[in-house]
Amino acid sequence: MFVIMVYDVNQSRVTKVLNTARKYLNWVQNSVLEGELTDAKYEKLKAEVTKKIKPEEDSVIFYILRTTRYTEREIMGVKKGGHQTII
Repeated sequence: MFVIMVYDVNQSRVTKVLNTARKYLNWVQNSVLEGELTDAKYEKLKAEVTKKIKPEEDSVIFYILRTTRYTEREIMGVKKGGHQTII
């Protein structure tokens, strides 16, 4: 599955959440990561992120695409993050 992770967490937890997510996904730009994951790795990522955030203060959204066949990415402005074009 292809996963896009977007997060908005307290500044004191940003580095912890980012470092956890980067073990599984590719950094795209501030607070956005993406990549191919197995179901097991996706569950492991969610479990690790859950331990790093405070649900009453933080927000993490996962967009799950079963296929990237009909997707396309268009970048405007500065290209940040990894050099791989996944979508």
